Amino acid sequence: MLLQMENITKQYGGVIANQGVNFDLVEGEVHALVGENGAGKTTLMRILYGMEQPTSGTVRVRGDNVSFADPSKAMASGIGMVHQHFMLFPSFTVAENIVIGREPAAGLRFDRKAAASLVEELGRRYGMPVDPWAKLSDCPIGMQQRVEILKVLHQGADIIVLDEPTGALTPLEVKELLANVKELANQGKSFILITHKLHEVMEVADRITVLRDGQVTGTLAAADTDIEQLSRLMVGRDLISLEKKPVSLGEPVLDIQGAGITGLKGKPLLQDIHLQVRAGEILGVAGISGNGQSELIQAISGIRKIDEGTIHLVGMDTAGKTVRDIRERGLAHIPEDRYLWGAAKDATVLDNGLMGHHHKIQSRGMVKHKVARNTVGQWIRQFGIKAGSLDDKVQYLSGGNLQKLIAAREFAQETPFLIAAEPTRGVDIGAMEIIHTELIRKRDAGAGILLVSSELTEILQLSDRIVVMYEGEIAGELSALEATEEKISLLMAGGKQRT
Repeated sequence: MLLQMENITKQYGGVIANQGVNFDLVEGEVHALVGENGAGKTTLMRILYGMEQPTSGTVRVRGDNVSFADPSKAMASGIGMVHQHFMLFPSFTVAENIVIGREPAAGLRFDRKAAASLVEELGRRYGMPVDPWAKLSDCPIGMQQRVEILKVLHQGADIIVLDEPTGALTPLEVKELLANVKELANQGKSFILITHKLHEVMEVADRITVLRDGQVTGTLAAADTDIEQLSRLMVGRDLISLEKKPVSLGEPVLDIQGAGITGLKGKPLLQDIHLQVRAGEILGVAGISGNGQSELIQAISGIRKIDEGTIHLVGMDTAGKTVRDIRERGLAHIPEDRYLWGAAKDATVLDNGLMGHHHKIQSRGMVKHKVARNTVGQWIRQFGIKAGSLDDKVQYLSGGNLQKLIAAREFAQETPFLIAAEPTRGVDIGAMEIIHTELIRKRDAGAGILLVSSELTEILQLSDRIVVMYEGEIAGELSALEATEEKISLLMAGGKQRT
């Protein structure tokens, strides 16, 4: 057995993050570790990687008992970790990022040519070619992911932990990554895959361990299980199947005609956008990140002004209007970046929940604190948000729990129009079910929703119509009935819509 973690318990004060967890890994295996936010996955891997010490339990690597004081000790034992947020230097080249810490030298100087040659050979050996001279900031996310994996391979890792590795990848990049993982496993490398995307788990994993509330609820061979069983083990119940009621479309709640935004040096960021969202429909917007989706969202919400064209929200021309004017007209907004646009990290859970709501529960300019606490507390219970106290700062919430708080806040606005941008990014399957159910409920109640998501399964499952953005333009439009992942992926890559 390559790795054994036996009876691992980790306790923080009165909170038990892991309780008697058993997990093992064999050579050449992909072993997925799945569970909801707060289930204990990350804590278990932090223990393995030397970032945390267990309260009790044993870790064995190749039969020897180990206790890693820090990640460098874990790396010395052949364990590498590719974090969800890459640990790379954007201003460095690909080769410099891969060899950092183990740089080839010519005398006392860093030998860049030797580094480039080494990285080219590394890429050939593992079937993951890269341009060693490319600046990392110029590389797409999928290539940066490849650089991270090559870096841990260069460090000598034969146990590789992948933490939510596909969160920011396009469908094509996801397929390439999973193919690379399979090939590396065939070459004898062993992977621990942390993810909430069960269809990817079923595609690449040999075995799957499920955690719920810090305990193992099952370890199964992928060949002997399915997504439904895994979901039950994760959440402790059957998931609700989504059903959309047929509704009569109402008037446009969003009407964009000829909108355009020009960036630096005259580069068009949005070009001739014509778009309508009607009451009672979900319009999905698909596209590789960086193709104008962010600018579109910012233009609609008033964060950014358009240079040409018009945007009408619930009949109001938004030109010259403030963000507050637009929100009060009828816009709710789950932003794509929860930290940059959706929350104030140094403010409390209560204060973040009240953002955009505070003026509705005021008396003589003062917030009604009892009403406020009851309201936000109700959302916490409804959405299963794990928060110690309403008075805790939101920076102490996990990313998934903060996402649920923001979603709950915006759904509660009960507006005629909602922008839902990456609404389930980083959340677990139970939270995803709640958010998807709320999107359908809002749509069935007659609201219009603009759903912007990099998750094609989410777009296909929820949308009534789908548009695809490419290089700041709308590359094509598909009805829900005719849309397929293949058709959308073609448009996302700049292909032409077949008529």
